[in-house]
Amino acid sequence: MNLFVDTSVWSLALRRDAPPAIAEVGFLEKALGSDDNVFTTGLILQELLQGFRGPKQRRRILGSFAAFPSITPSREDHIDAAELRNLCRRRGIQVGTIDVLLAQLCVRHQLQLLTTDEDFRRIAKVAPLTLVRC
Repeated sequence: MNLFVDTSVWSLALRRDAPPAIAEVGFLEKALGSDDNVFTTGLILQELLQGFRGPKQRRRILGSFAAFPSITPSREDHIDAAELRNLCRRRGIQVGTIDVLLAQLCVRHQLQLLTTDEDFRRIAKVAPLTLVRC
């Protein structure tokens, strides 16, 4: 499986205390221990680094993410993400710019998205976005 993990899941999995017993965190743990390919992008890394404090957490996140292939959005990805956001808006679906770009990356690279963020479920109603069902 080619998997893209949203910030919502990483944030739960990387908590200082024990990760919560949430199905998506368990799915991520299994994926990391298997032959699945886990992808990321700079936006996910940035969001995580902004949400965690202290040099120890920073080193932990940077060390963990060094192992994952990173996808860089192209100009075409940004254009297609804007079109997708406009489509969502016309259908009465309000979603954020970053979420639409992440969804577009998943569509373009045929990645399954692991998330707890409901915005992606709304995006999947109008786009060929494949969500992992836990």
